[in-house]
Amino acid sequence: MKSNIRIIFITLLITGMGVNQANEFNHKTKRVPAEWEPQEATWMQWPGYWEKDHERAFAKIANIISRYQKLHILFHSDQVYADALKALTNIGVDPRDKNIQWHAIPYDNSWMRDNGPVYVLNDKEIRIQNWNFNAWGGAFGSDIPFNLDNSVPDKVGAILGMPVDQIKIVHERGNLEFNGSDTVILNWSTIGDPSRNLDYSKKQAERDLKANFGVAQVVLIEGIPDGDLTKGHIDGIARFISPRTVVIVQCTSRSLCRRDSKDAEIYDKAAKIIEKAGFNVIREPIEGFVKYKDQMFDTNYMNWLVGNGFVIVPGFGNPKTDITAKSRIERYFPDRDVYLVEMLSSWSAGGGVHCHTNDQPALPVSN
Repeated sequence: MKSNIRIIFITLLITGMGVNQANEFNHKTKRVPAEWEPQEATWMQWPGYWEKDHERAFAKIANIISRYQKLHILFHSDQVYADALKALTNIGVDPRDKNIQWHAIPYDNSWMRDNGPVYVLNDKEIRIQNWNFNAWGGAFGSDIPFNLDNSVPDKVGAILGMPVDQIKIVHERGNLEFNGSDTVILNWSTIGDPSRNLDYSKKQAERDLKANFGVAQVVLIEGIPDGDLTKGHIDGIARFISPRTVVIVQCTSRSLCRRDSKDAEIYDKAAKIIEKAGFNVIREPIEGFVKYKDQMFDTNYMNWLVGNGFVIVPGFGNPKTDITAKSRIERYFPDRDVYLVEMLSSWSAGGGVHCHTNDQPALPVSN
Protein backbone atom coordinates (compact mmCIF):
# COMPACT_ATOMS: atom_id res chain seq x y z
CA MET A 1 0.00 0.00 0.00
CA LYS A 2 1.14 3.52 -0.69
CA SER A 3 1.49 6.21 1.89
CA ASN A 4 -1.59 8.45 1.78
CA ILE A 5 0.54 11.56 2.25
CA ARG A 6 2.82 10.54 -0.63
CA ILE A 7 -0.24 9.90 -2.81
CA ILE A 8 -1.66 13.36 -2.17
CA PHE A 9 1.54 15.18 -3.12
CA ILE A 10 2.35 12.99 -6.13
CA THR A 11 -1.23 13.39 -7.35
CA LEU A 12 -0.80 17.16 -7.17
CA LEU A 13 2.31 16.86 -9.30
CA ILE A 14 0.96 14.49 -11.96
CA THR A 15 -2.29 16.42 -12.35
CA GLY A 16 -0.50 19.75 -12.69
CA MET A 17 -2.19 21.10 -9.56
CA GLY A 18 0.17 22.91 -7.23
CA VAL A 19 -0.13 22.96 -3.45
CA ASN A 20 -1.29 26.58 -3.47
CA GLN A 21 -3.97 25.75 -6.02
CA ALA A 22 -5.11 22.77 -3.95
CA ASN A 23 -5.35 24.98 -0.87
CA GLU A 24 -7.33 27.50 -2.89
CA PHE A 25 -9.81 24.72 -3.75
CA ASN A 26 -10.13 23.82 -0.08
CA HIS A 27 -11.00 27.37 0.89
CA LYS A 28 -13.77 27.87 -1.65
CA THR A 29 -17.18 28.41 -0.11
CA LYS A 30 -18.77 25.34 -1.69
CA ARG A 31 -17.44 22.45 -3.79
CA VAL A 32 -17.69 18.71 -4.24
CA PRO A 33 -14.27 17.07 -3.75
CA ALA A 34 -12.94 14.97 -6.62
CA GLU A 35 -12.92 11.22 -6.07
CA TRP A 36 -9.10 11.06 -6.06
CA GLU A 37 -8.89 13.47 -3.09
CA PRO A 38 -8.41 12.03 0.43
CA GLN A 39 -11.43 10.06 1.62
CA GLU A 40 -12.74 9.39 5.09
CA ALA A 41 -14.60 6.21 4.12
CA THR A 42 -16.56 4.25 1.53
CA TRP A 43 -20.17 3.16 2.04
CA MET A 44 -22.05 0.14 0.64
CA GLN A 45 -25.55 -1.34 0.91
CA TRP A 46 -25.18 -5.11 1.11
CA PRO A 47 -27.29 -6.96 -1.48
CA GLY A 48 -30.48 -8.59 -0.26
CA TYR A 49 -32.61 -11.48 -1.43
CA TRP A 50 -33.13 -10.31 -5.03
CA GLU A 51 -29.47 -9.42 -5.52
CA LYS A 52 -27.75 -12.44 -3.97
CA ASP A 53 -25.70 -13.02 -7.13
CA HIS A 54 -23.71 -9.86 -6.34
CA GLU A 55 -22.49 -11.08 -2.93
CA ARG A 56 -19.15 -12.62 -3.93
CA ALA A 57 -18.12 -9.47 -5.82
CA PHE A 58 -19.26 -7.36 -2.84
CA ALA A 59 -17.08 -9.43 -0.52
CA LYS A 60 -14.04 -8.98 -2.77
CA ILE A 61 -14.66 -5.24 -3.08
CA ALA A 62 -15.11 -4.92 0.69
CA ASN A 63 -11.86 -6.80 1.24
CA ILE A 64 -9.89 -4.38 -0.94
CA ILE A 65 -11.46 -1.21 0.45
CA SER A 66 -11.04 -2.22 4.10
CA ARG A 67 -7.30 -2.77 3.56
CA TYR A 68 -6.89 0.90 2.67
CA GLN A 69 -9.58 2.85 4.50
CA LYS A 70 -12.73 2.73 6.59
CA LEU A 71 -15.72 0.90 5.11
CA HIS A 72 -19.31 1.33 6.27
CA ILE A 73 -21.73 -1.43 5.29
CA LEU A 74 -25.50 -1.12 5.65
CA PHE A 75 -27.66 -4.22 6.18
CA HIS A 76 -31.45 -4.16 6.20
CA SER A 77 -32.19 -7.39 8.10
CA ASP A 78 -30.56 -9.93 10.40
CA GLN A 79 -30.52 -12.41 7.52
CA VAL A 80 -28.68 -10.01 5.22
CA TYR A 81 -26.18 -9.34 8.01
CA ALA A 82 -25.60 -13.07 8.52
CA ASP A 83 -25.20 -13.59 4.76
CA ALA A 84 -22.71 -10.73 4.56
CA LEU A 85 -20.61 -12.13 7.42
CA LYS A 86 -20.58 -15.52 5.71
CA ALA A 87 -19.63 -14.11 2.30
CA LEU A 88 -16.68 -12.23 3.77
CA THR A 89 -15.55 -15.16 5.89
CA ASN A 90 -15.71 -17.46 2.86
CA ILE A 91 -13.00 -15.44 1.09
CA GLY A 92 -10.83 -15.14 4.19
CA VAL A 93 -11.88 -11.68 5.37
CA ASP A 94 -12.54 -10.88 9.02
CA PRO A 95 -15.98 -9.21 8.92
CA ARG A 96 -15.21 -7.58 12.28
CA ASP A 97 -12.03 -5.94 11.04
CA LYS A 98 -11.47 -2.55 12.68
CA ASN A 99 -11.94 -0.83 9.31
CA ILE A 100 -15.40 -2.35 8.73
CA GLN A 101 -18.40 -0.81 10.46
CA TRP A 102 -21.90 -2.29 10.21
CA HIS A 103 -25.16 -0.35 10.36
CA ALA A 104 -28.71 -1.70 10.60
CA ILE A 105 -30.45 0.69 8.21
CA PRO A 106 -33.38 -0.22 5.95
CA TYR A 107 -32.96 0.25 2.17
CA ASP A 108 -34.35 -1.21 -1.04
CA ASN A 109 -31.36 -1.92 -3.31
CA SER A 110 -27.59 -2.41 -3.41
CA TRP A 111 -26.74 0.59 -5.63
CA MET A 112 -25.68 3.14 -3.02
CA ARG A 113 -23.96 5.42 -5.53
CA ASP A 114 -27.37 6.51 -6.76
CA ASN A 115 -29.58 6.76 -3.67
CA GLY A 116 -26.79 7.61 -1.22
CA PRO A 117 -25.46 11.00 -0.14
CA VAL A 118 -23.77 13.66 -2.21
CA TYR A 119 -21.09 15.16 0.04
CA VAL A 120 -20.46 18.89 -0.35
CA LEU A 121 -17.61 20.78 1.26
CA ASN A 122 -19.16 24.03 2.45
CA ASP A 123 -16.52 26.36 3.84
CA LYS A 124 -14.98 24.30 6.68
CA GLU A 125 -17.71 21.69 7.07
CA ILE A 126 -19.00 18.79 4.99
CA ARG A 127 -22.74 18.73 4.38
CA ILE A 128 -24.81 15.93 2.89
CA GLN A 129 -27.27 16.54 0.07
CA ASN A 130 -30.23 14.19 -0.28
CA TRP A 131 -31.46 14.38 -3.85
CA ASN A 132 -34.82 12.77 -4.53
CA PHE A 133 -34.58 9.20 -5.78
CA ASN A 134 -37.34 7.34 -7.65
CA ALA A 135 -35.56 4.15 -8.76
CA TRP A 136 -34.15 5.54 -12.00
CA GLY A 137 -37.43 6.97 -13.20
CA GLY A 138 -39.09 3.58 -12.87
CA ALA A 139 -36.85 2.20 -15.64
CA PHE A 140 -36.60 -1.26 -14.03
CA GLY A 141 -40.34 -1.58 -13.44
CA SER A 142 -43.07 0.30 -11.62
CA ASP A 143 -43.00 -2.27 -8.81
CA ILE A 144 -39.40 -1.51 -7.76
CA PRO A 145 -39.55 0.08 -4.28
CA PHE A 146 -37.48 3.15 -3.45
CA ASN A 147 -38.92 4.93 -0.39
CA LEU A 148 -36.38 3.36 1.96
CA ASP A 149 -33.55 4.21 -0.45
CA ASN A 150 -34.71 7.80 -0.48
CA SER A 151 -34.16 8.12 3.28
CA VAL A 152 -30.64 6.61 3.37
CA PRO A 153 -28.79 9.97 3.15
CA ASP A 154 -30.74 11.19 6.18
CA LYS A 155 -29.73 8.07 8.13
CA VAL A 156 -26.09 8.43 7.09
CA GLY A 157 -26.16 12.07 8.15
CA ALA A 158 -27.47 11.04 11.57
CA ILE A 159 -24.68 8.45 11.97
CA LEU A 160 -21.98 10.94 10.99
CA GLY A 161 -23.51 13.93 12.76
CA MET A 162 -23.57 15.85 9.47
CA PRO A 163 -26.27 18.33 8.40
CA VAL A 164 -28.47 17.09 5.54
CA ASP A 165 -29.92 19.38 2.88
CA GLN A 166 -33.00 18.15 1.00
CA ILE A 167 -32.80 18.74 -2.76
CA LYS A 168 -36.20 18.48 -4.42
CA ILE A 169 -34.85 17.29 -7.75
CA VAL A 170 -34.75 13.65 -8.84
CA HIS A 171 -31.22 12.63 -9.75
CA GLU A 172 -28.52 10.05 -9.04
CA ARG A 173 -24.92 10.51 -7.93
CA GLY A 174 -23.77 8.13 -10.68
CA ASN A 175 -24.59 10.84 -13.19
CA LEU A 176 -22.33 13.44 -11.60
CA GLU A 177 -18.61 13.66 -12.39
CA PHE A 178 -16.64 16.37 -10.55
CA ASN A 179 -13.12 17.69 -11.06
CA GLY A 180 -12.97 18.95 -7.47
CA SER A 181 -12.91 22.62 -8.33
CA ASP A 182 -15.03 24.34 -10.94
CA THR A 183 -16.79 21.76 -13.14
CA VAL A 184 -19.42 19.04 -13.10
CA ILE A 185 -20.06 16.82 -16.14
CA LEU A 186 -23.35 14.95 -16.47
CA ASN A 187 -25.76 13.48 -19.01
CA TRP A 188 -28.80 15.60 -19.75
CA SER A 189 -30.67 12.45 -20.85
CA THR A 190 -30.72 11.37 -17.19
CA ILE A 191 -31.53 14.50 -15.21
CA GLY A 192 -33.78 15.79 -18.02
CA ASP A 193 -35.73 12.53 -18.18
CA PRO A 194 -39.44 13.45 -17.73
CA SER A 195 -39.91 10.29 -15.63
CA ARG A 196 -37.53 11.93 -13.18
CA ASN A 197 -38.15 15.66 -13.59
CA LEU A 198 -41.19 16.69 -15.61
CA ASP A 199 -40.90 19.97 -17.56
CA TYR A 200 -37.31 20.52 -16.42
CA SER A 201 -35.13 22.66 -18.68
CA LYS A 202 -31.40 22.70 -19.33
CA LYS A 203 -31.30 26.32 -18.22
CA GLN A 204 -32.93 25.45 -14.90
CA ALA A 205 -30.66 22.45 -14.43
CA GLU A 206 -27.57 24.58 -14.95
CA ARG A 207 -28.77 27.09 -12.36
CA ASP A 208 -29.61 24.35 -9.86
CA LEU A 209 -26.31 22.50 -10.31
CA LYS A 210 -24.23 25.66 -9.95
CA ALA A 211 -26.13 26.68 -6.83
CA ASN A 212 -25.99 23.27 -5.15
CA PHE A 213 -22.40 22.34 -6.02
CA GLY A 214 -20.62 25.68 -6.22
CA VAL A 215 -19.34 24.95 -9.73
CA ALA A 216 -18.76 27.62 -12.35
CA GLN A 217 -19.17 25.27 -15.32
CA VAL A 218 -21.83 22.67 -16.07
CA VAL A 219 -20.95 20.42 -19.02
CA LEU A 220 -23.93 18.53 -20.41
CA ILE A 221 -23.54 15.61 -22.77
CA GLU A 222 -26.57 13.84 -24.20
CA GLY A 223 -27.62 10.39 -25.37
CA ILE A 224 -28.63 6.98 -24.04
CA PRO A 225 -26.33 4.05 -24.89
CA ASP A 226 -28.10 0.92 -26.08
CA GLY A 227 -29.63 -1.04 -23.22
CA ASP A 228 -28.70 1.52 -20.54
CA LEU A 229 -31.76 1.71 -18.29
CA THR A 230 -30.20 4.51 -16.21
CA LYS A 231 -30.54 6.61 -19.38
CA GLY A 232 -26.83 7.22 -19.66
CA HIS A 233 -25.17 7.73 -16.30
CA ILE A 234 -21.94 9.62 -16.84
CA ASP A 235 -19.87 7.11 -14.83
CA GLY A 236 -20.15 4.68 -17.74
CA ILE A 237 -19.20 7.27 -20.34
CA ALA A 238 -16.76 9.94 -19.08
CA ARG A 239 -14.59 10.14 -15.95
CA PHE A 240 -12.22 12.80 -14.65
CA ILE A 241 -8.76 11.47 -13.78
CA SER A 242 -7.33 14.91 -12.97
CA PRO A 243 -8.74 18.46 -12.79
CA ARG A 244 -8.19 18.99 -16.53
CA THR A 245 -8.26 15.47 -18.01
CA VAL A 246 -11.29 13.33 -18.84
CA VAL A 247 -11.31 9.71 -20.03
CA ILE A 248 -14.15 8.93 -22.46
CA VAL A 249 -15.16 5.52 -23.75
CA GLN A 250 -14.68 4.69 -27.44
CA CYS A 251 -16.25 2.03 -29.64
CA THR A 252 -13.89 -0.03 -31.82
CA SER A 253 -14.12 -2.66 -34.54
CA ARG A 254 -13.86 -5.32 -31.80
CA SER A 255 -16.80 -4.09 -29.74
CA LEU A 256 -20.54 -4.65 -30.11
CA CYS A 257 -20.94 -0.90 -30.55
CA ARG A 258 -19.39 -0.34 -33.96
CA ARG A 259 -17.61 2.83 -34.93
CA ASP A 260 -20.62 3.98 -36.97
CA SER A 261 -23.23 3.04 -34.33
CA LYS A 262 -25.54 5.25 -32.28
CA ASP A 263 -23.43 4.54 -29.19
CA ALA A 264 -20.24 5.55 -30.97
CA GLU A 265 -21.91 8.80 -31.97
CA ILE A 266 -22.91 9.47 -28.34
CA TYR A 267 -19.36 8.90 -27.10
CA ASP A 268 -17.72 10.86 -29.91
CA LYS A 269 -20.06 13.82 -29.39
CA ALA A 270 -19.36 13.71 -25.65
CA ALA A 271 -15.63 13.86 -26.39
CA LYS A 272 -16.10 16.90 -28.62
CA ILE A 273 -18.31 18.71 -26.08
CA ILE A 274 -15.90 18.04 -23.22
CA GLU A 275 -12.87 19.02 -25.28
CA LYS A 276 -14.61 22.23 -26.34
CA ALA A 277 -15.26 22.97 -22.67
CA GLY A 278 -11.49 23.16 -22.20
CA PHE A 279 -10.46 19.67 -21.06
CA ASN A 280 -7.87 17.21 -22.27
CA VAL A 281 -9.58 14.06 -23.54
CA ILE A 282 -8.25 10.48 -23.49
CA ARG A 283 -10.28 7.82 -25.29
CA GLU A 284 -10.75 4.47 -23.49
CA PRO A 285 -11.25 1.78 -26.16
CA ILE A 286 -13.77 -1.04 -25.84
CA GLU A 287 -11.64 -3.93 -27.05
CA GLY A 288 -14.14 -6.77 -26.96
CA PHE A 289 -17.38 -8.19 -25.62
CA VAL A 290 -18.50 -11.11 -23.48
CA LYS A 291 -21.56 -13.29 -23.10
CA TYR A 292 -23.13 -13.74 -19.68
CA LYS A 293 -26.16 -15.99 -19.41
CA ASP A 294 -28.43 -14.73 -22.18
CA GLN A 295 -26.87 -11.26 -22.47
CA MET A 296 -23.97 -9.80 -24.44
CA PHE A 297 -21.85 -6.96 -23.02
CA ASP A 298 -19.15 -4.70 -24.34
CA THR A 299 -16.09 -4.71 -22.05
CA ASN A 300 -16.54 -1.13 -20.83
CA TYR A 301 -14.26 -0.60 -17.81
CA MET A 302 -15.23 3.02 -17.06
CA ASN A 303 -17.20 2.23 -13.89
CA TRP A 304 -14.12 2.21 -11.64
CA LEU A 305 -13.92 3.32 -8.00
CA VAL A 306 -11.07 5.49 -6.72
CA GLY A 307 -10.01 5.44 -3.04
CA ASN A 308 -7.04 6.22 -0.82
CA GLY A 309 -4.24 4.47 -2.66
CA PHE A 310 -6.37 2.11 -4.75
CA VAL A 311 -8.64 1.81 -7.78
CA ILE A 312 -11.15 -1.02 -8.23
CA VAL A 313 -12.26 -1.79 -11.78
CA PRO A 314 -15.17 -4.01 -12.85
CA GLY A 315 -13.82 -7.11 -14.59
CA PHE A 316 -15.53 -9.14 -17.33
CA GLY A 317 -13.84 -12.51 -16.90
CA ASN A 318 -12.09 -12.00 -20.25
CA PRO A 319 -8.34 -12.26 -19.54
CA LYS A 320 -7.30 -10.53 -22.74
CA THR A 321 -9.39 -7.39 -22.29
CA ASP A 322 -9.15 -7.41 -18.48
CA ILE A 323 -5.35 -7.38 -18.53
CA THR A 324 -5.01 -4.63 -21.12
CA ALA A 325 -7.67 -2.50 -19.38
CA LYS A 326 -5.89 -2.87 -16.05
CA SER A 327 -2.67 -1.73 -17.68
CA ARG A 328 -4.35 1.37 -19.13
CA ILE A 329 -6.00 2.31 -15.86
CA GLU A 330 -2.69 1.92 -14.03
CA ARG A 331 -1.38 4.64 -16.34
CA TYR A 332 -4.37 6.85 -15.48
CA PHE A 333 -3.64 6.41 -11.75
CA PRO A 334 0.12 5.72 -11.55
CA ASP A 335 0.36 6.02 -7.75
CA ARG A 336 -2.56 3.79 -6.83
CA ASP A 337 -2.87 0.03 -6.71
CA VAL A 338 -5.32 -1.16 -9.38
CA TYR A 339 -7.52 -4.23 -8.86
CA LEU A 340 -10.03 -5.92 -11.16
CA VAL A 341 -13.04 -7.69 -9.67
CA GLU A 342 -15.16 -9.83 -11.98
CA MET A 343 -18.75 -8.66 -11.56
CA LEU A 344 -20.78 -9.76 -14.54
CA SER A 345 -23.78 -10.33 -12.30
CA SER A 346 -23.81 -6.65 -11.40
CA TRP A 347 -23.18 -5.61 -14.99
CA SER A 348 -26.17 -7.65 -16.14
CA ALA A 349 -28.26 -5.71 -13.62
CA GLY A 350 -27.04 -2.34 -14.82
CA GLY A 351 -23.73 -1.30 -13.25
CA GLY A 352 -20.36 -1.96 -11.67
CA VAL A 353 -18.23 -1.21 -8.65
CA HIS A 354 -18.73 2.57 -8.81
CA CYS A 355 -22.50 2.09 -8.82
CA HIS A 356 -22.37 -0.13 -5.71
CA THR A 357 -20.26 2.25 -3.63
CA ASN A 358 -20.51 5.77 -2.23
CA ASP A 359 -17.33 7.59 -1.23
CA GLN A 360 -17.21 9.98 1.72
CA PRO A 361 -14.54 12.68 1.35
CA ALA A 362 -12.27 13.63 4.24
CA LEU A 363 -12.47 17.09 5.72
CA PRO A 364 -9.42 18.97 4.42
CA VAL A 365 -6.70 19.65 6.99
CA SER A 366 -6.58 23.33 7.92
CA ASN A 367 -3.27 25.13 7.50
